[in-house]
Amino acid sequence: MKINSADFVKSSPRADLCPESSEPEFAFIGRSNVGKSSLINMLTERKNLAMTSSKPGKTMLINHFIINGKWYLVDLPGYGYASRGKRDRDKFAKLINHYVLERQQMTLLFVLLDIRLEPQPIDINFISMLGENGVPFALVFTKADKLSKEKQGLAVRRYLQALGEQWEELPPHFVTSSTSRQGRDDILNYIQDVITSLQSNTNQ
Repeated sequence: MKINSADFVKSSPRADLCPESSEPEFAFIGRSNVGKSSLINMLTERKNLAMTSSKPGKTMLINHFIINGKWYLVDLPGYGYASRGKRDRDKFAKLINHYVLERQQMTLLFVLLDIRLEPQPIDINFISMLGENGVPFALVFTKADKLSKEKQGLAVRRYLQALGEQWEELPPHFVTSSTSRQGRDDILNYIQDVITSLQSNTNQ
């Protein structure tokens, strides 16, 4: 897939205030400081489409970007940011769950994971919630340039083994680097395949 246009549409404080549209939405989420904004900018080849910051936890709204005028890329707030108070964490958990579980336009959720880290309970629990609720999702391992190819493979296998203890069928996964652009074509082609499948089912 070639990205010809990527434009900001709206920031929404609640899922029910998101844009009214029938276009498919591909959302990105992960723990704060996982490199989500950098990944979005790399995928769209727009340096400042999603705001990056040295201070994690800056995304506090549901941000919609229209891609090629045909589908939405959605930047969701990060979860598990310890510096937020319990009231704020509960607020963001409700915001995220409302969008993920109830937004009909949400076609696929990309869950970002820092490839350098051991499987984190907060990520495993979030992924389990998605499975229990039948939410379609894929895993995106970020910051792959920080590891050698061999260590990348070991890290991914370690994570998939941890998930395999609960899952009979593992979700799709991608290994990415915002620095080297690794995984960009794989993710965009996957999105294109999903859109094509949706269109095919609609025409039948």
